[in-house]
Amino acid sequence: MTATDPNDAAENARHAEKARKHKAARDKIMATKSGEKGLLIVNTGTGKGKTSAALGMVFRHIGHDMPVAVVQFTKSEKWDTGEARLLAKFPELVTLHIMGEGFTWETQDRERDIAAARNGWERAKELIRDDHHRLVLLDELNIVLRYDYLPIEEIVTFLREEKPADKHVVITGRNAKPELIEMADLVTEMTLVKHPFRQGIKGQKGIEF
Repeated sequence: MTATDPNDAAENARHAEKARKHKAARDKIMATKSGEKGLLIVNTGTGKGKTSAALGMVFRHIGHDMPVAVVQFTKSEKWDTGEARLLAKFPELVTLHIMGEGFTWETQDRERDIAAARNGWERAKELIRDDHHRLVLLDELNIVLRYDYLPIEEIVTFLREEKPADKHVVITGRNAKPELIEMADLVTEMTLVKHPFRQGIKGQKGIEF
């Protein structure tokens, strides 16, 4: 099979007509989309990129001069992450709370993990309730919910009854609870296809942290 000749007038005409019809269809669909609301967004799944995608939305907000808050439920202040370094450069727009104690196998102390999760959630509620932050990222909240460190009923009830109508809340982590998936406006599941960890490659600066 040979490549299409870019000078083929008939092929160019077919392409232009196809693009015109596609644009007309898209314009018709977009004309029906006029509403705005604060979204509940869940990034879950076994694949890499859940927090990275959420941070992309955080950085977009910063780019539009809209205040954001980030609560990290598993990362510890002892960790030197690229996102924490970058977010610290925007103190007028970013509120960052690193509330975790590390992964559960690092602390080996269930009571301590539960206390850290509770402290993070109490701080998160304050940030969600306020009239300052446009978006609140609850990084790895799904992890503490997976281990039942916080009751899912409490989180769902709060988000349903107390989240301001115009505020975005993003929740990340594997194994999102069905209750969160059900009430969310946007759910993305990252699927693992390949990962360098399985090839003996450790987490690397700029990729994992």
